[in-house]
Amino acid sequence: MMIREAKIDDIKQIQIVRNSVTENTLSNPNLVTDQDCEEFITVRGKGWVCEIDKQIVGFAIADLKENNIWALFLDPKFEKKGIGQLLHKTMLDWYFTQTKEKVWLGTAFNTRAEQFYRKAGWTEVGTHGTKEIKFEMTFNDWTTSTTAQH
Repeated sequence: MMIREAKIDDIKQIQIVRNSVTENTLSNPNLVTDQDCEEFITVRGKGWVCEIDKQIVGFAIADLKENNIWALFLDPKFEKKGIGQLLHKTMLDWYFTQTKEKVWLGTAFNTRAEQFYRKAGWTEVGTHGTKEIKFEMTFNDWTTSTTAQH
């Protein structure tokens, strides 16, 4: 298993993973284009992938422009192996070296993702639209939680 920075060549496999999930699915897969992915990993922020045997099984993308976690998704066949935690840590460690601004994300109610973010120390701050919980992570909360984990 290898975590590395996402490259433009990874976008096709990233899209396959994004469309394989069973929770937080896209109502229309065409809503997130390859061009969107490229912009988020090259202009707006950075992305990481988890690769196993040359296959991308998960990815995470942080957006510095909107101080947002744009994506953190795993192929369902590779859940519960610590990959999401590793991608999450890699992404937030990088994010907070770039800015001390709090970061936010939205995720659907009553999902494994909601539980994942609560356990990882994110704070619920309301809703994002009508279908998602909005979570935030501050620099201090992140540095405190990562210090406590080591």
